[in-house]
Amino acid sequence: MKYVLVTGGVVSGLGKGVTASSIGLLLKSCGFRVTSIKIDPYLNTDAGTMSPFEHGEVFVLNDGGEVDLDLGNYERFLDITLTRDNNITTGKIYQYVINKERRGDYLGKTVQVVPHITDAIQEWIERAAKIPVDGKDGPADICVIELGGTIGDIESMPFIEALGQFSYRVGPGNFCLVHVSLVPVLNVVGEQKTKPTQHSVRGLRGLGLTPNILACRSTMALDDNVKQKLSQFCHVPADNIVTLYDVPNIWHIPLLLRDQKAHESILKGLNLLGIARKPDLTEWTARTKVYDKLHDPVKIAMVGKYIGLKDSYLSVLKALLHASVGCRKKLIVEWVEASHLEDITAKEDPDTYKAAWNRLKGADGILVPGGFGDRGVQGKILAAKYARERKVPFLGICLGMQIAVIEYARSVLGLHDANTEEFDPQTSNPCVIFMPEGSKTHMGGTMRLGSRRTYFLVPDCKSAKLYGDATFVDERHRHRYEVNPDMISKLEAAGLSFVGRDESGRRMEIVELPSHPYFIGVQFHPEFKSRPGKPSALFSGLIAASCGQLDLLLNKSDHVSSGVANGINTGKAPPKAWQNGNCFKSANGSLNGVYSNGNGVHH
Repeated sequence: MKYVLVTGGVVSGLGKGVTASSIGLLLKSCGFRVTSIKIDPYLNTDAGTMSPFEHGEVFVLNDGGEVDLDLGNYERFLDITLTRDNNITTGKIYQYVINKERRGDYLGKTVQVVPHITDAIQEWIERAAKIPVDGKDGPADICVIELGGTIGDIESMPFIEALGQFSYRVGPGNFCLVHVSLVPVLNVVGEQKTKPTQHSVRGLRGLGLTPNILACRSTMALDDNVKQKLSQFCHVPADNIVTLYDVPNIWHIPLLLRDQKAHESILKGLNLLGIARKPDLTEWTARTKVYDKLHDPVKIAMVGKYIGLKDSYLSVLKALLHASVGCRKKLIVEWVEASHLEDITAKEDPDTYKAAWNRLKGADGILVPGGFGDRGVQGKILAAKYARERKVPFLGICLGMQIAVIEYARSVLGLHDANTEEFDPQTSNPCVIFMPEGSKTHMGGTMRLGSRRTYFLVPDCKSAKLYGDATFVDERHRHRYEVNPDMISKLEAAGLSFVGRDESGRRMEIVELPSHPYFIGVQFHPEFKSRPGKPSALFSGLIAASCGQLDLLLNKSDHVSSGVANGINTGKAPPKAWQNGNCFKSANGSLNGVYSNGNGVHH
């Protein structure tokens, strides 16, 4: 096994995750099997209980792991399926060591950071690196490891010590360190300044790690004299210094690395240059060019409560991007703070209220993503009502599906106090209830998590057609509450159709409004399995419906060959009563770089 470690210096937020993903993609294009590990030095066991405002979205894996959003980047770039063990945290390591100590595995020794914590980190890395993630047997050839945080952070110290020992243990030719650093350009003089990177590398070397390659973030390409200066003071060959300058979208980063021959520097350090093929990024380059030429816009209103930090909805944004490029449309996201649609905002801040509604009404489609807590829920309900009554394409995810059901019960069934037990435990008409298997005392890891199977009850519904006339689909979940099965008969009699359910038939997974051009709610999170070249079926449906191409997409789905994509798997047969159809195609197109309200690029 060969290892590539990606560290960061000077400041956080330089793009280590995108750099690590791009390196992995570049190495994969050279013919190697690649896996990834993300190290997060925080004490949380996982990301499950962290606020999106703190750390961006919580990405959910097939095995139910709640992990850092960078693992989503790895999965999308490399088209792999990671496990919870591919995300290492300080909390996991200490819990692992303490459990061993309680069992008596250390034979009465004094348990210390060195060697017990550092040894546990190295053991975990070696174990996780051997887990197959690409659907093939046996371990990968190369493991790309990203160390979160910044060099010099106190919480990173045990990991840096462990990685220093690890690099010595695996030996030269098996370990390559890529250090991502900042080369700022001061506006006053317009000169690229190397001192921050010099200090960062000096600190890294002082901690026992020596960088083989420098990846320098800057607003423009590094001048040759700047490279020579960095080479001299950082003891890194000038050919091993690459520039990651600002680009329109992050899909250019692997191409930047390839053009600067970063793969040759890495493979040379790993003694793999002789057996590597020339990197083949033909398909990737074509997608990037497609995006650069898109000009016909499609506007999607994102109605959420965490829009102050766009990374809170990162996978949703990427899924929208994949779908919009597949439809050859330029995505424009209209961010709508859900609480700004509510009547209380109309009284307290009429201008903000009016602006929010104007953005919603000006959109071609509406998406209500998942979330927790009651802030903004009424605004989301109003957005769903507007979409339903005005025939605007609508997709509700997780809580977005639940509020669509609540809105229908209130407006159509006349149950004005209909609500979810999450926000009103005493409601007399609970449309959404707490799941029996959930825990009300422990928050971490107690939701219904990971990949679960949904069976299509209505074979000719839009969802089943979008999935290629599939009989079932496997998608990832993250929820504590579900639609109340005791209210389904009333809701369906009033026009709603619960077309997808779990294996028991009592847990609602997909709801549609047949009388609407495109009104779909799903309990699962289809965004987590959207990939370059394989956009999520339901996101493709939303974009297609929003730009008048839904019939074309549905007709295309009727003539696809059997395959495995977007969570659709062959395997055990569905319940006999629900058997029908076959599997799904792979769709086309994907890109990053989201135009937010038409004013610029959000990465």
